[in-house]
Order: sequence, then C-alpha cells, then structure tokens
Amino acid sequence: MRIDRKTFLQNLSMAAGAALLPDLTLADPLFLKKPKMQLGFVTYLWGKDWDVPTLIKNLSDTHITGVELRVEHAHKVMPDLTPDQRKEVKKQFADSPVKIIGLGTNQQYDYPDQDKLKASIDRTKEFIRLSADVGGTGVKVKPNALHKEVPTEKTLEQIGLALRGLAGYAADFGQQLRLEVHGEETQELPNIRKIMDYADHRNAKICWNCNKQDLNGQGFQYNFDLVKKYFGDTCHVRELNRTDYPYPELIDNLAKMDYKGWVLLECHTNPDDKIKALQEQRQVFDKMMAKY
Repeated sequence: MRIDRKTFLQNLSMAAGAALLPDLTLADPLFLKKPKMQLGFVTYLWGKDWDVPTLIKNLSDTHITGVELRVEHAHKVMPDLTPDQRKEVKKQFADSPVKIIGLGTNQQYDYPDQDKLKASIDRTKEFIRLSADVGGTGVKVKPNALHKEVPTEKTLEQIGLALRGLAGYAADFGQQLRLEVHGEETQELPNIRKIMDYADHRNAKICWNCNKQDLNGQGFQYNFDLVKKYFGDTCHVRELNRTDYPYPELIDNLAKMDYKGWVLLECHTNPDDKIKALQEQRQVFDKMMAKY
C-alpha cells in the first residue's frame, strides 16, 4: 500500500507526540481520576447558634454544600416538630444549594441499665423518622463508654447488636445509621472494629472522627485499614490545616478508596469571624483536592 508524503508526515508527527505522553499504565492510580468526596459542615460549635435560614445563608456564601445538623442546637430540628414544620425544613434546604446530610445525635447504646438502653434505641428511631421527613440521609449515633462493672467484650457486643437492629430499621426509611468513632475507650479503632463486626449489617456504617487515638498502637494506617470497609457517607474532621493530625494522609486514603461521601468540618476552635474561617477551610480543602 502506497502512502503519500503528507500522510506519512502526519503519521510521523503523531508517533513522535505519543512518545512524549506519560505512560498511564505506570501512573499512580491515585492521580488518574478526581476524588468525588465533598466538603460539608457539622453544626457542633461554629453553627450551634444559627437557625435554619442563617445556616443556609452562611453555608451558601462560603460554598459549602452539605450539613449535618447537630440536634438540640438553635436550628431546633428535633422530633417534636409537627408534620408541617418538618415539610418546611425540608423545603428550605431543597430550595437552596445546601443539602441536609442528616442529624447528629448523642444517642448511645453502652448503658448497663437495660431500661436506659431501650429508651436510647427508641429515641434513635424518632430521629431516624425525623431525618427522613426533613430530607436527610442518615443519623449519627455514638458508642461512648466502657464500664468497669461490665466486661469490655459484653459492652462492645451490646452496642453492636443495638446497631444491627437500628440499621435495619433505618434502612426501611432510606436512612444510613452512622456510628461516630467516639468515647474515651470506645473510640480506639480495635474496639470500633469489634462493634462493627457484631453489628454485621450493610446499613451500619462508621463516621471517622479524626481523634488523636487514631495514631495509637500500630499507627494511623493500621487503624484506618481496620475499619475502612465500614465507612459511611460522613467523615468528621477538624480544621484541615492543623498539624496535630495527619490530614494529608487521611485525604490520600479516602481518595485511594474512591470515597464518595462528605468530609464534614467539625471544628473545635472559636474564631470571632466564623464566615471567614469557613472560607479559609474551603480554600484549604480545594488546595488538597487540586493535587488529584
């Protein structure tokens, strides 16, 4: 087959250009696609005094598009809301750029007193129904504590079995059950892993919480790997530019596992200008994402 001079030169140019391209087969998979994780907000401290309209405005202005509402705060999104009030909360978020990710509760299942345990389970169900009504996608709960008078394994099993039942209940309402890595001893990742193994339900997930205990034992990577298969749609972080926690390593790990959930700012400082602080955290997150 004969090729004219023009076609020959075009083919030669294409071949030369291809030789200059990076070999994607040798590239780090981490950098082949942009992570789908998004930046959101927990109203734990910075948003505790904002009602729903103020919260939506402040987050819209700082380009933060998701929020976990801490219960018992000024937003007053609580189970005593009437059906019409629940519809109004849902509408306010639906008409805004801000998505309500769910509710952050203080419900726990470590109580040795079985009446208290039952009461907390029942209250969690109320929050699950509320989250569904206002447009949320899940409810955050806690393991919280171990008790000297009760064997550790028994408490971990009790928490896990409570989660199993609630996870099934939540699934019926289209809600995810999210166990925050929390509590002086229960937040140790080997204990969280045991709890989740007892829970053994696909709708029971964890909410990583960026505790200093994540570095205990064999270190951050070992502890992360212990529970990464249980990650849900939410991950709590403090200020992302703090140097007392390995945030770059956390984000790298989330990117490698193709995490599609929310990185939620649960900041523990008290800046005078919280809007400016949120803008700064938005910039820090965007810079971290730019490497991918």
